[in-house]
Amino acid sequence: MAGLATPPGQRELIGDIIAQFRSAFGELRCIGSQRLLHRGVSAGHLHVASMLERHGGMPMSGIADVLDVSLSAATGIVDRMEERGLIERTRVADDRRVVFVQVTEHGRRMLEDLEVLRSEMLRAVLGRLSPERLQALAATLDDVRSAVDEAIRAEPELFDHRHHAHDREPGSRANHQTTEGTA
Repeated sequence: MAGLATPPGQRELIGDIIAQFRSAFGELRCIGSQRLLHRGVSAGHLHVASMLERHGGMPMSGIADVLDVSLSAATGIVDRMEERGLIERTRVADDRRVVFVQVTEHGRRMLEDLEVLRSEMLRAVLGRLSPERLQALAATLDDVRSAVDEAIRAEPELFDHRHHAHDREPGSRANHQTTEGTA
């Protein structure tokens, strides 16, 4: 990996920056998770709803695969989410064994509400910085975004991120488990 050839002093600085990110954003994530739980939404539910919103609906087997859980465990998660109106399941017309899951309008509104909450929290934090610090942070974040793009190009195996696109189309026969009918 190209990222490991960093000079010792820079490695220490990078480690300090990572620790600061984890501390600051960990606290914000904890606050956000607590607010979600008050609304009956777990971090796992949020992950599944976000994934479905971002990448489109998926069959149950695809959700189990992405979450790295058994089909029965994924079914339990989806059951609870469906009870809360966050997702809906449908059977694929040309293969009734396949259960397709997608986010509902209520689930989309929950995700939008969460984005508003995240933005409000970040505004409250960033609003405490001076205009000069905000300018410096904006420039630094531009640099970080460019570095992310470069790292993805240089080390695609490290940043590989897939959600089995062939599993997302209703009726697709690729990689469907016949046990999906029990979901």
